[in-house]
Amino acid sequence: MIVTLDTNVVYQALHSRNGASFYILQLVRTRQIELALSVPVYLEYQDVLQRDKTLAALGLTKTDVGAFLRLLAYLGKPHDIFYLWRPNLRDEADNMLLELAVASRSQWLITNNIRDFSVGNELRHDGLSIGTPAQFVSLWRQNNE
Repeated sequence: MIVTLDTNVVYQALHSRNGASFYILQLVRTRQIELALSVPVYLEYQDVLQRDKTLAALGLTKTDVGAFLRLLAYLGKPHDIFYLWRPNLRDEADNMLLELAVASRSQWLITNNIRDFSVGNELRHDGLSIGTPAQFVSLWRQNNE
């Protein structure tokens, strides 16, 4: 199973070891699920996670975050985006995530901001579910544990 993770999910996984976001990264780490990556999405992760405000909130250093990002780069499967299809979401970073999810044929785009990924509630892609970390983990456990 291939998944695309919103930056807020990656942030939350670093913030707490008790939540669904951390559980999802453990599934990636143990290769039970595959993380889709693209250069723009990776750079978004890097930009957000290495901000001074973020580092302070997480209690991490740039070295810590750099090591974590290298792990994601190692574990993730790179996907090139050969088109500039844009669903016209309000946030450009959300456009990049949806592009990656479609190009990688991800089964899930996991985000804490589901509403950000709708255009008049008409955004649909065959085989792609958009849900929260808790929704994903609940279905994962139901089907795999």
